[in-house]
Amino acid sequence: MHVRSGDKVVVISGKDKGKTGVVLTAFPKKDRVIVEGVNIMKKHQKPSQMNPEGGILETEAPIHVSNVMHVDPESGERTRVRFDIKDDGSKVRVAVKSGKELPTSNDRK
Repeated sequence: MHVRSGDKVVVISGKDKGKTGVVLTAFPKKDRVIVEGVNIMKKHQKPSQMNPEGGILETEAPIHVSNVMHVDPESGERTRVRFDIKDDGSKVRVAVKSGKELPTSNDRK
C-alpha cells in the first residue's frame, strides 16, 4: 500500500474531494485508511458509565486507499510516489512531482 499512517494526503474523489489530512490508521488487508477530518460519520450512543450523557458522536470512517494521494512536501500539490534505493541500500519513498523524499515515520516525530 502506498500510504502509511502519519502521511499527509489529499482526497481525490467522493464527497470530501479536495480535503487534506493526516492518515491516522491504515488497514492494508482491507485497502482502507482513516484520514483526519475526512468522511465524518455520526453514531448515536446510548448513555453508559463511560459516557453518561450519551448523544451523537462524530468520528472518521475508513475510505478506500485509491481515493487518496500523497501531498508533495515542496509544492503542496497531490503527487504519485515512487521508490528509490539510496547508495547505502536503503529504500526510500520519493514524490514524483518534485523528486523530494517523503518523510518516514522516524522523521515525523
